[in-house]
Amino acid sequence: MPTAQKTLMFLSGFVTSLGSFVTTCVVLAIPQWVTGMIEFSDGRFSNGSIIITYGLFRGESSQELESGLGQSDLTFEVFNILSDVSPRSLHSVVTVLPFLSLVTSLLSSGLTLFNTVSNPYQNWLGPTSIFVWNGLNMTLTALATILFAVNTQANGLSIALSSALYSGQGYTFGRAAHQYKTSFWLLLLVLFFNVATVVVIVFYQNARYHRKQKHRKPMENAPRDGILF
Repeated sequence: MPTAQKTLMFLSGFVTSLGSFVTTCVVLAIPQWVTGMIEFSDGRFSNGSIIITYGLFRGESSQELESGLGQSDLTFEVFNILSDVSPRSLHSVVTVLPFLSLVTSLLSSGLTLFNTVSNPYQNWLGPTSIFVWNGLNMTLTALATILFAVNTQANGLSIALSSALYSGQGYTFGRAAHQYKTSFWLLLLVLFFNVATVVVIVFYQNARYHRKQKHRKPMENAPRDGILF
């Protein structure tokens, strides 16, 4: 049976791993990742800004006009309207990453819970595997965060979506400004939970190492005659 210290520390790791899993589920459930404000003009009568809010799968768009007549508010499916190859390809990668992160969080949760009731310390079910899955989780989450921001800011995802939504209006698009929403920032919370899990397991390993060292010291310091006897 595991010691009380091991049970408590791995149970703490289970809680943080479960927190990572639940937070990733929330990230996937909430459709708002970013809001973009894009200046536009049709060169004749209408000019103003398009306000487009979207996430991995769905979005909505409205217009704030300085002059002219605008369009009614629109809702859309991101992959249904996005035809530009570069933004679509990168957005597809970003969409897959949180699902892979969800799998690694679930595996980390299962392993930490298993370690609270068992002692598989020397095999792949022990801390080493927990480090591997949390490391993968952090990598996948960090990639999703970075690639989504790159696709939005540098690759013109918001303008590509706006162009597709208002393709028949002859709009010319100008400067785009973005404000990232709750789901995007929750990815940082997922990273925090993963770091917390790793820290808890490292603390346990250090405590276990020092405990083993204390057990060795009496034998190392004993007189040679006593040891031979």
